[in-house]
Amino acid sequence: MSIFEKKEKNLNELIDKLNALTSTYSHSSYKTQKIKTEKNELLRQKSEIEKKNLELMREHKYLKEKIVNLQEEINKKSSMEDKFNQDIEELSQETENLVSEIEEWQT
Repeated sequence: MSIFEKKEKNLNELIDKLNALTSTYSHSSYKTQKIKTEKNELLRQKSEIEKKNLELMREHKYLKEKIVNLQEEINKKSSMEDKFNQDIEELSQETENLVSEIEEWQT
């Protein structure tokens, strides 16, 4: 269970306890109002945390996809570089062969 889930569970339990307190005990209206205010504040904070969590999850997904794309691009460039080096090596070998043939003709 993640930290976020634990905190959400604890917050929900606290809200349930506050609801039970408000309905079972006869407090003065001030205390009752104070408990309701605290409950509403906790609900507001929970909502904000959930929004931030969703935003972070979206950002995480975006960055993860971006990393995958960058890795694919790097692999593609590396493959192109390998092919280029191979082509250069082949051209170099051909050049050496041509030079050898020219030297043979001259002798």
